[in-house]
Amino acid sequence: QVQLVESGGGLVQAGGSLRLACAASGRSFSDYAMAWLRQAPGKEREFVAGISLVQPLYADSVKGRVTISRDNAKNTMYLQMNSLKPEDTAVYYCAVRFGRVTTLLYEYPYWGQGTQVTVSS
Repeated sequence: QVQLVESGGGLVQAGGSLRLACAASGRSFSDYAMAWLRQAPGKEREFVAGISLVQPLYADSVKGRVTISRDNAKNTMYLQMNSLKPEDTAVYYCAVRFGRVTTLLYEYPYWGQGTQVTVSS
């Protein structure tokens, strides 16, 4: 059974940094795309960044401020977030799917429970 557990969220001031981690278990994820998605208060969930075997993909809203990476040996994915803004406040979810990264959220069958990121102004 696939399990995804996020960690690293918290409260940070605008301009600060956070590093999120997603620990995956239940199978080997080397052939899986892994992605970070988020949901801000009162808004729909949106794609943030994803990584598979090819170049990572980033949403325009975070490009240049975040870096996604993964350690296949540890089945763990990371999201380094810098220059955080209040509009980055959201619950951040880890999600995986077999194959390539997609920005279509319904293509990800497995999701974690989320970790809260709050950026104060």
